[in-house]
Amino acid sequence: MDGSERLFLNVSNSITDRRWTDRLNDAGSRTAMAMAQRHAIPEILARILAARGVELDETEAFLAPTIRELMPDPSVLVGMEQAVERLAGAILSGEKVALFGDYDVDGACSSALMVRFLGGCGLEPLVHIPDRIVEGYGPNIPAIDALIDAGATLLVTLDCGTTSVAALTHAVERGIDVVVIDHHLAHGDLPPALAVVNPNRADDLSGLGHLCAAGVTFMVLAGLARHLRKTGASPPDLMAMVDLVALATICDVVPLKGLNRAFVRRGIEIMHRGDNAGIVALAMAARISGPVSAYHLGYLIGPRINAGGRIGDASAGAKLLATAHEHEAFEIAQRLNELNAERQTIERRAVEEAVAVADAEIGDGEGPAVLVVASPDWHPGVVGLVAARLRERFGRPAFAVAQNSAGGGTGSGRSIPGVDLGAAVLAAVDDGTIEKGGGHAMAAGISLNPDQLGPFRAAMQTALGAQVAEKMKLRSIAIDAALTARSLNIDLLTEMERAGPFGAGNSTPVLALPAHTVSYAKVVGKGGHVSATLRAGDGASIRAIAFGAADTPLGHALLEAPGGPPLHVCGTASINVWQGRSEAQFRVLDVAKPQP
Repeated sequence: MDGSERLFLNVSNSITDRRWTDRLNDAGSRTAMAMAQRHAIPEILARILAARGVELDETEAFLAPTIRELMPDPSVLVGMEQAVERLAGAILSGEKVALFGDYDVDGACSSALMVRFLGGCGLEPLVHIPDRIVEGYGPNIPAIDALIDAGATLLVTLDCGTTSVAALTHAVERGIDVVVIDHHLAHGDLPPALAVVNPNRADDLSGLGHLCAAGVTFMVLAGLARHLRKTGASPPDLMAMVDLVALATICDVVPLKGLNRAFVRRGIEIMHRGDNAGIVALAMAARISGPVSAYHLGYLIGPRINAGGRIGDASAGAKLLATAHEHEAFEIAQRLNELNAERQTIERRAVEEAVAVADAEIGDGEGPAVLVVASPDWHPGVVGLVAARLRERFGRPAFAVAQNSAGGGTGSGRSIPGVDLGAAVLAAVDDGTIEKGGGHAMAAGISLNPDQLGPFRAAMQTALGAQVAEKMKLRSIAIDAALTARSLNIDLLTEMERAGPFGAGNSTPVLALPAHTVSYAKVVGKGGHVSATLRAGDGASIRAIAFGAADTPLGHALLEAPGGPPLHVCGTASINVWQGRSEAQFRVLDVAKPQP
């Protein structure tokens, strides 16, 4: 619902130079009121649902999504029949199957899902996950040759392959069958595979383009299980593996709507049973206290899996999620945990340097519309994270480039809503400004030759300057509801979680605490977080934290607030479990001085 024209708490200019707007317009407010009355749910839950476009008659189905109700027949995907028949043939004849996956969480989950299912059918597939630095993204000829030489007669690519025409043409020429299972946008001709199952290919009308690769893999395996049962075979229980789909769905930041919400809901329930040794081991390594949540998957478990692909063993994540052996899972999880700590150190240093460069570029003025920073000292595996931190800090698209000794390099970009980064990068490739590049609206990757950094920087300003300027003028935070520290309790948060899981496409509710005083504030942790206590007028208080805010206007405002007048505070709330105790915790996003 568009409530962008109505100020919330009359905040037109917060400490971070943003307007606070009501996420609900008048019509949405009426829908929320009717929803609360008809379905006997708390008003705040009804406001959250109405603000996310849930209609009155959809309330019950939205609050209790099921895979059975929301998953279509797998055959709606183009290429499904050919993929299923070829995989079934490999299973029934005991062929050697090779899997080629991506090095991120989605690729690891897709590969582990396929390994577990084929293992349950009696096969031991070969698995190759490419090294991000040495091999790059997608199938490559040397790796394909090695898999064929090892006896593989069927190659299945997972979370990659759609654009790998040359490498997969080579595979076919060597006599191996190829099945592609992917979700990335198709650009140009498809590879000569026996089947390309990808809801984002131009001729696929399934409407499932919002699935991650693990979701597409699940669809293929559902079709395969049905086919095998018709032959009299007994395939493994696919629903017991949906925890892998949930992990990938959260970490690949695909829209949490429809079937994706059902995957995550059911997958987290399965995680609570502790069936997957790898997820259990990672949760222990990350010191997660209490039941695993969507937040844990996105911010604690996912980054540890990605750490292997960024700076270590790219295959570690897939091995961890596929193993059924607790000891092996524990060893891999510990190694990934150590790599993640190393990644955090590398990232922290790169972010500090990048922020200093960006600060100097912006100075006291508006600065460039798109930040493009580069250094030969940055690890290529963390440039995407650096770009994300710059985007968050400066509220504009940003690229971070890891330069090589010749002056070229590889980089990653992150955008803001309403600014299509992927289209601008593809245009730069087409006109020869950069060597290679691609992506989507919110994220992109690039490869630069020497002397291309300056022209690329200029091209981004020309292509996106007007879009960015318009979006930055309209910077705002949409707020779902106002409440006090006393009402923000475990019972209310439990009710609010029924509208989750929250993330892309189903945004985390933003709540406002009007006129609360900051009774305590200090800097904590290596990341420069600000911990605070917010107190309402009736004396009730809640613990709060502003992540990475110590050196920002938000952090300064909190640290200077104790003993001062009340502030309006907005942020998100969650249940924090520590040593068996549960309490409400508030993550501060912004503060504003109350207006008369």
